Amino acid sequence: MDRQLFAAIGYAVLAILAVLCIFPFLLIVSSSLTEESVIAIEGFKLLPTAFSTDAYSILFKYPEQMIRAYGVTITVTMVGTLSGLFLTAMTAYCLSRKDFKWRNPFSFYFFFTTLFNGGLVPWYLLMVNYLHLKDTILALIIPMLFNVFYIIVMKSFMSNVPEAIIESAKIDGAGDFLIFIRLIIPLSKPALATIGLFLALGYWNDWYHALLFVSDEKLMPLQYYLYKMLGNMDGMRKAMMESGAVMTTSIPTESLKMAMTIVASGPILIAYPFIQKYFVQGLTIGAVKG
Repeated sequence: MDRQLFAAIGYAVLAILAVLCIFPFLLIVSSSLTEESVIAIEGFKLLPTAFSTDAYSILFKYPEQMIRAYGVTITVTMVGTLSGLFLTAMTAYCLSRKDFKWRNPFSFYFFFTTLFNGGLVPWYLLMVNYLHLKDTILALIIPMLFNVFYIIVMKSFMSNVPEAIIESAKIDGAGDFLIFIRLIIPLSKPALATIGLFLALGYWNDWYHALLFVSDEKLMPLQYYLYKMLGNMDGMRKAMMESGAVMTTSIPTESLKMAMTIVASGPILIAYPFIQKYFVQGLTIGAVKG
C-alpha cells in the first residue's frame, strides 16, 4: 500500500511538473501571435488578446533566404553530428582499451586542452590564414567536432563493456576496427544517442562560428540569419524612435523574438521524442555498476 501511495504521489508530482513545463512554450506561441502594441501595454499572456501574424510575415518575407538558412543548418547539423559522433566514439574506444600503449599520454593531452588554449586571435588566424576555411561550410563543422567532455563520457561507458567480448572477437580473427564497428558501436547506443543529441543541439544553435568565419549570405545558418534579422529590426526601431517618424510599437520586436524561438526550436522539439529512451539511458551512464 505504501508503495502504491508513493507511486501515485510521484506520478502526480511529475504530471504537475510536466504541465508547468508546457506553460513557457504556450507563452512563447501566444506572444508570437500577439500584436506588438498589445504586448507593450498588457505584457505577455497565455492566450493572445489581439491576434496578429506580423512577426511570421516578417520572418518569411523572403522565404528563399529562410529555406537556404534552414538547408545550411540541417546540413551542418547532420554532417557535424555524424562525424563528431564517429570521431568521439573512435577516440573514446582507444582510450578505454587498457592495452593501448599511449593511453595515458593521450588522455593527458585531451584533458590539458580543457584547461589551456591559445586564445581567440591565434585560433582565428589558424582557421583563416593557414587552413583557409573562411566562407566555407567546414568552418561551421570542424570547430565543434571534438569535445573532451563527450569523449570522457563515452570512454566511461565503453570501459564497462566486458573484456571477454573483445577477447572472444579477437580469437575469432576480428581486428580492432571490426570490433569497434560490429560490437562496440551497437553496445554503445545509449551513449551515442545522448552525445549525438548534445552535438546536434550545439550545431543547430550555433551562430558564433558563422559570425567569425562567414560573410557569404549563402552559407549563413539559421541562427545567425535570425540573429542578423533581429539586429536589423532593433536598429530600425531605434532609428525611428530617435527620428519620431512613426510609432515604434508598430515594429513587432518582442513578438518577432518569440516567433524566432518557434522557428529555431521546432525541428529539435520534433526530433527529441524519437531518441528520448536512449537519452534517458545515456544520462545514467556510470550511475549503477554491477
